[in-house]
Amino acid sequence: MGDAKKAVLQVSISLNKVELSVGESKFFTCTVIGEPESLTWYNPQGESIVSTQRVVLYTEGVRSRLTIYNAIVEDAGIYRCQAKDAKGLTQEATVVLEIYQKLTFRSVQTPQEFRQGEDAEVICDVISSPVPAVSWFYKNKEILSEPNNRFQVLSNNNLQILRVGKSDEGVYRCEARVEARGEIDFRDIAVVVNVPPVLSVPQQSFNATADADESVTFTCISSGSPDPQVTWHRKGQLIQSSEQHVLATLEGGRSTLMVRRVGQGDGGPYTCRATNKAGILESQLVLKVFVQPHITQLRNVTAVEGSAALISCSAEGEPLPEVSWRRASDGQSFSDGDKSAEGRVEVRGRHGKSMLTINGVRLTDLGRFDCEAKSRIGEHQKSMYLDIEYAPKFQNNHTIFYSWEGNPVNISCEVMSNPPATILWRRERYTISSEPTANTRVHSGPGRSLLEVTPMSERDFGRYNCTARNNIGARYQEFILAQADVPSNPYSVRLTAVAQRIATVAFMKPDSHGGVPIGHYLVNYKEPAHQEWRSVRSHGVQTTVELTNLEPNTTYEVRVAAVNGKGQGEFSHTETFQTLPIREPSPPTVLGQRGVGKAYRLGLTKQDDGGMPIVEYIVKYKPDKDDQWMTKLVPGVSEFALLQPLQWNTRYSVEITARNIKGLSEPTYFTFLMPQKPDITADSLFSSLGLGAVVGLGVAAVLLLLVLVDVSCFFLRQCGLLMCLTRRLCSRKSATSAKGKELEEGKAAYLGDGSKEPIVEMRTEEERITNAEDGSPMNEPTETTPLTEPEKLPLKEENGKEVLKPDTIEIKVHGENSHHTNAGDSKA
Repeated sequence: MGDAKKAVLQVSISLNKVELSVGESKFFTCTVIGEPESLTWYNPQGESIVSTQRVVLYTEGVRSRLTIYNAIVEDAGIYRCQAKDAKGLTQEATVVLEIYQKLTFRSVQTPQEFRQGEDAEVICDVISSPVPAVSWFYKNKEILSEPNNRFQVLSNNNLQILRVGKSDEGVYRCEARVEARGEIDFRDIAVVVNVPPVLSVPQQSFNATADADESVTFTCISSGSPDPQVTWHRKGQLIQSSEQHVLATLEGGRSTLMVRRVGQGDGGPYTCRATNKAGILESQLVLKVFVQPHITQLRNVTAVEGSAALISCSAEGEPLPEVSWRRASDGQSFSDGDKSAEGRVEVRGRHGKSMLTINGVRLTDLGRFDCEAKSRIGEHQKSMYLDIEYAPKFQNNHTIFYSWEGNPVNISCEVMSNPPATILWRRERYTISSEPTANTRVHSGPGRSLLEVTPMSERDFGRYNCTARNNIGARYQEFILAQADVPSNPYSVRLTAVAQRIATVAFMKPDSHGGVPIGHYLVNYKEPAHQEWRSVRSHGVQTTVELTNLEPNTTYEVRVAAVNGKGQGEFSHTETFQTLPIREPSPPTVLGQRGVGKAYRLGLTKQDDGGMPIVEYIVKYKPDKDDQWMTKLVPGVSEFALLQPLQWNTRYSVEITARNIKGLSEPTYFTFLMPQKPDITADSLFSSLGLGAVVGLGVAAVLLLLVLVDVSCFFLRQCGLLMCLTRRLCSRKSATSAKGKELEEGKAAYLGDGSKEPIVEMRTEEERITNAEDGSPMNEPTETTPLTEPEKLPLKEENGKEVLKPDTIEIKVHGENSHHTNAGDSKA
């Protein structure tokens, strides 16, 4: 019986019932009494347990230890420890493992953020076994799930807040309890409500002018929770801060973007973007950039005469400018759609481009055209030049040239052309060499070629061809070199003015100049009895010639011939004319002028002298209140007569007569008034002079008185110092003055007073008043004295008229510087 007991195994486990919290670890020991052949553990599912990392089985002899690490709910159940003996009999022991969940908060985050206006669910993930009871608290007050309350505790223990707002922010407490165990725990969860960005833009549209060094500042005002981050974008690209783009963040959520030095490419939309956890909001701002008109394309144009010229002008700007044209030659303007009066000029344009078309281009279209682009913010102008190419055009209509053998002539061929033409000379289909030859030489210049031809024989005369050629075309002009002749004869020869010694010949130019311009005219004249002609040459080609040094009262023949380069032509028909006889002079012409002191100056204008030089002027003058005339003789070559001394404040009458060898002119009458005496007294005069000056004046007065007395003795009684000097002088010259006693010159002066009875003064060339010492001529008399009335004496001239004989003439010469003789003295 004892053996039997030994054969039965006894199995026991250290614990028979165990409560284990999730996550805890526990081990169980199975002990066998007897001699077991094996020990095996079985899990609640009846499966034998094999060691793992979490569930570890350790058997040693009659003991076996089962360790469960970090228990989980699935580990709960009945675990069996079974022992088997050699006979195959088994005995087992069991242990009940109960797994419970203590209060555990899983994934409870704080803070929890929500977007304003949405339904928020504050998560409080808490587990336990049995299931915990969860309560929520806010501001130390429990949140009760009442109907129509925005706050509700959900079945999953989470807190729901409908339409959460910024005022719902704060700390919420999630509290969990296990009544069976008296277990309690809580978590504080911060609830944050994020408000999406709000943007306001004070100004949404901006204007700026490009390239005017302007700046524009965009402003965005943002709000939100948390404070939004503001960024600026353009064309989908983030704008980074740079020298041109200046970013700034100011107080009050104000953000700015400054665009500096606005250019044409800076226009368009800009985006202000505000970003936070609650969302993104954008606002668009627009920059309109006005661009000054700018002409981008305008080129010079070259057109061929007669073709069409197309001139294009392109312009840019904002707003797009209107393009117009102006022709500089006449100032005429053309706009889009315009057409000139003749219809040749037309303008078409759109979108800042204009095309000016000129049909049938003429040379008058050559020149500058101005393109003007204009908008409301400005204008821009550029100019182009229309160049016109054309075939050569000959400028000179002179195609006939005259010359003669041995005389070089220049034939000029002047050409206008574009581009410049080459000019060749031809003669009878042969090209004239540019190298000099015996009778041709070519001188070329821009637009001109000069052919110098020296005809050596008759074959050098004829046709010469000038050919001008450029890439537009070729033209030629023919010139004729003809043999020149002398001019034909002038005609209608007539005398337009004839005097005693001068005659003016007028004539009509010849009908033919012989092919060579007339250089001058040759006038021949002579007296009919003479064989030789005298010649006078005209000034240039004047058709009037003055003949001088003619003899008075003489008949002359005159004829005219024209002279050109070839030679002198035929004379005209011979005309005859007669010069006038010598006569008395014309009445003198005088011009009065106040003199210095008690003097008066009479200017003598040269007049017609009647064919002989004026010998002298006889000037008679007297105060109007007197009857006695004073006489002054003035040489014929004088330009004036000085009358002095005169009386102050007195009117004078003057009678002037001119005399030549023929006789006296008709008198010219003249009156003048002497002014008042100047206000200068003797006292003031002498008071301003020193004692020496006063004594000198006294001595001069005494000497003057003596001279006057001597002169009076000379005239009245033929005595005194002056008479003595005169007799000595006359006696010295008596041997050489025989010719002086005869009237070779036939000069006679009729000195008339009111009675018109002649007082005659005769003077030969040798009887000029001379200085007694050296025989030099002395001044003509200037001072005058009243004349006595001599007896009338007859005169005889060469033509048979009576003349005065020298020994019967009383000669009276008046003046301080003259001497007087009578008939008896001249014979001495």
